[in-house]
Amino acid sequence: MKLFGRKDKVEEAKKAGVAAVQTSRRAEGWARGFPVPLRPGEAALYDGLREAVPIVEAALQKIVRLTAGFRLVCSDPRGQSFLDRFRKEIPVGSGGRGLDSFLSGYLMSLLTYGSAVGEMILSPEGDGIGALYLSDLGDLEIRRGRNPLEAELLLAGPGGGTPLPYPELVFFSALNPEPGEAAGRSLLRGLPFLSSVLLEIYRAMGENFRRIGALRYAVTVKPEPGSDAQAVADTVAREWSGAMEAAGQGEIRDFVAVGDVSIRVIGADNQFIGTEVPVRQILEQIVAKTGLPPFLLGLSWSTTERMSRQQADILTTELESYRSILTPVAERICRLALDLAGLPGKAEIEWESISLQDEVEAANARYTNARAALLECELKEKEGSK
Repeated sequence: MKLFGRKDKVEEAKKAGVAAVQTSRRAEGWARGFPVPLRPGEAALYDGLREAVPIVEAALQKIVRLTAGFRLVCSDPRGQSFLDRFRKEIPVGSGGRGLDSFLSGYLMSLLTYGSAVGEMILSPEGDGIGALYLSDLGDLEIRRGRNPLEAELLLAGPGGGTPLPYPELVFFSALNPEPGEAAGRSLLRGLPFLSSVLLEIYRAMGENFRRIGALRYAVTVKPEPGSDAQAVADTVAREWSGAMEAAGQGEIRDFVAVGDVSIRVIGADNQFIGTEVPVRQILEQIVAKTGLPPFLLGLSWSTTERMSRQQADILTTELESYRSILTPVAERICRLALDLAGLPGKAEIEWESISLQDEVEAANARYTNARAALLECELKEKEGSK
């Protein structure tokens, strides 16, 4: 069965100028859509989540640090020397410096909001890239382009978005976008509800500790028959308050009362509600969403050596997927920098190995494969000699 049916049908479609995308209802008579904010509506929620739940912020920082580590390679020696300086010295924003710093911020925006936009700022003379700028998504809008395969970035404004004058200097990346959509999805999507439950548990723990941990006393006085009960109660209350204040200042002071006096601690018989199980269940969901092994976040959950190795392998694949998004961005920046500087050669990015353990396992795998290939060759030679 042929993939496209008859060849003449394909040629007929080419002559008729049929759109490349046939599975979109909007492809026919395609018109540019209305611009929508590139910064997601729940962006403030994600920012608050990073601030309120430390493990979420730690997870994002760990991903960014583990993903980093690369070197720029150029086929021409002069271009290689230029790229080495460019990587270390290129200004980033108002206070950063270096291509590593820019890619780290770019990845953080991608993880937090699902989208990231960067811009190459040309030098005043126009003979090179003067700086790199990580754009604020709140200043930008996005809309459908001329066909379903394109998206257009606009500068947000009160009267509607305006097209960028030099879009070739701007690059955009999306993390796991929905089918048919251009903007990506945040890695934190789905965590606000779980995090709200977690914060509610912590808030209840704090209130219970204030109620039970900070001791309060109930002083009961049974005055002598015929005495003034109100006067005795006022005297006991005054003396007890004075004794407590003196204890707070480090002074040991005795409490003297007349009559039958009993003192007990309020709430001493109560106990904290067990929170280990629900807290761990919620943390397991958060850790699973980030893709990081628990021990990287300081969670000492019981695990085996084999399980730890498998978690490290899964983490490697996660980081490789993030690197695949950053690679075209870095290579595009370097190619333009070489072209503006008038230097020959092709720029490529080579990522460092994520860990030494991966190198050892890869070497062992190559050795095992080579050993197996050698044994197969020897076996074939023995069979051929018979």
